Amino acid sequence: MSTHVNLIAGIWLLFSMVSANALEAPAATVPLAAQAPISGSTTDHSKLDALKGPFKSGPEVTKACLSCHNTAGHQVMKSIHWTWEAKSPTTGKTLGKKWAANNFCGSPLSNEARCTSCHAGYGWSDQKFDFSNQENVDCLACHDNTGTYRKFGTDAGHPLYADREFEPMEGPPGKKQFKAPDLTKIAQHVGKPGRSNCGNCHFNGGGGDAVKHGDLDSSLKNPSRELDVHMAKDGANLVCADCHTFNAHQPSGSRYAVNPKDQHGFDLPKDDHNRATCESCHSQTPHKEAKINNHASKVACQTCHIPEFARGGVATKMKWDWSTAGKMDADGKPLFIKDDHGHLSYSAAKGDFKYGENVRPEYKWYNGTVEQVAIVDKLDKYIGKDGVLELNRIEGSARDPNARIWPFKVMHGKQAYDPVNNTLVVNHVFGDDDTAFWKHYDYAKAIQAGMDYAGLPYSGKFDFIETRMNWFITHMVAPKEKAVPCAECHTRSADGRLAAITDIYMPGRDRNALVDLLGALLIAGAIGGGLIHGLVRILTRGRKENAQ
Repeated sequence: MSTHVNLIAGIWLLFSMVSANALEAPAATVPLAAQAPISGSTTDHSKLDALKGPFKSGPEVTKACLSCHNTAGHQVMKSIHWTWEAKSPTTGKTLGKKWAANNFCGSPLSNEARCTSCHAGYGWSDQKFDFSNQENVDCLACHDNTGTYRKFGTDAGHPLYADREFEPMEGPPGKKQFKAPDLTKIAQHVGKPGRSNCGNCHFNGGGGDAVKHGDLDSSLKNPSRELDVHMAKDGANLVCADCHTFNAHQPSGSRYAVNPKDQHGFDLPKDDHNRATCESCHSQTPHKEAKINNHASKVACQTCHIPEFARGGVATKMKWDWSTAGKMDADGKPLFIKDDHGHLSYSAAKGDFKYGENVRPEYKWYNGTVEQVAIVDKLDKYIGKDGVLELNRIEGSARDPNARIWPFKVMHGKQAYDPVNNTLVVNHVFGDDDTAFWKHYDYAKAIQAGMDYAGLPYSGKFDFIETRMNWFITHMVAPKEKAVPCAECHTRSADGRLAAITDIYMPGRDRNALVDLLGALLIAGAIGGGLIHGLVRILTRGRKENAQ
């Protein structure tokens, strides 16, 4: 009986329910980029005198680029790709790679020569880097159309200028041969950024393919439609910049300021150059059914349309324990262990890892505010009742009109902190000096060196604290027929997708005494009415037969 009661109650309260559903996007909402071919460039760069070369370095190429694109350098130097700083529009806190804490590779401070292999510039090896020199801007990282340009991982943002043998720290024993790119050829074949340009850095965030985001990895360079309907060649065939539009080299969309609910909606034909939301292309009412559109007021599009992340065949890291780093093998050499899938499960340089594929997201209310921990913050107010430090707490609730239910990859970590000052620490891991952790595996020396370099107070004592970090899941959008089924949310099962979402009534999941009573009365009334109707028909039929 209770099942039927709640079924009726669910129907009765359908307009007020909050959940995910199978979504249908009409053809009318296909982005403009997918409707018409993009015109080619008006310039053949291979015929420009300034690019004839030969070029011996990246800055030489940039100087040549600036001879025509004479404002581009100044534009780039205002972007987060250059400054690695961003101010939160809701908290006012200064963030970006230099200041925002993470539980992956830690701080770039004192480790610049390694970390800036993904900087949009050349030569940021220490605090003396000249951020005002336009020739330090790297044009090729974004505009190479040959697919051959790569920055070298330990050369402060420079590519190789000569072939080099190199032995990866975590790879199998033995040296590898790395080829220097042909800068002249690349400079002569530049154009609009493609997926590989963005992916060279963003797919490899956190130190390797798929490590950080969960929904961004090398499988998206040429994905199937099942993996991502927007990027697939037999889908919309979009590149990153089709959504993350650029205005004077300023990219739209940022994890520090994710739009929780796009009130602007459909951007076209009037484009605001900020298309990094689903609504900007699909509008605020993309579905044929009004009842499904009603879900969108409280449920982010991604919640229904990205059923799992890391589903392109590349595993993402789900846990990183720095506290176990530094172990040696029987020969006294740094220990590295791979699991049955070939993943590095233990690294002397970085500790223990756990991975995940085809991972179901966790769901949280999000209203546009992220309480991000900076490396200078006291940690008290960010530590939850479970004793875990939440590095970027997601704000929002069912009562907040700006909040919607969003999907997240939740990364778990264990990392060093100063228990006396109650702050996180800067760990100096990279370098040839005797304090670098990856050289001598001495945390005491590495942390002291990192804090001295950053100019931050340090007690001289360190310990390890459990941390948690939330990463928005917005890529790997599945075809509409693969959207999350209704029953995975509207269920009383303990593993229902929205089991952790509280303060709402969800038909099929929740019980309410009044609603159950009304549902029971409706069912009883319907059954009783049917019985009475049947009885009346039988009696009247008998009378008619007797009358004849």
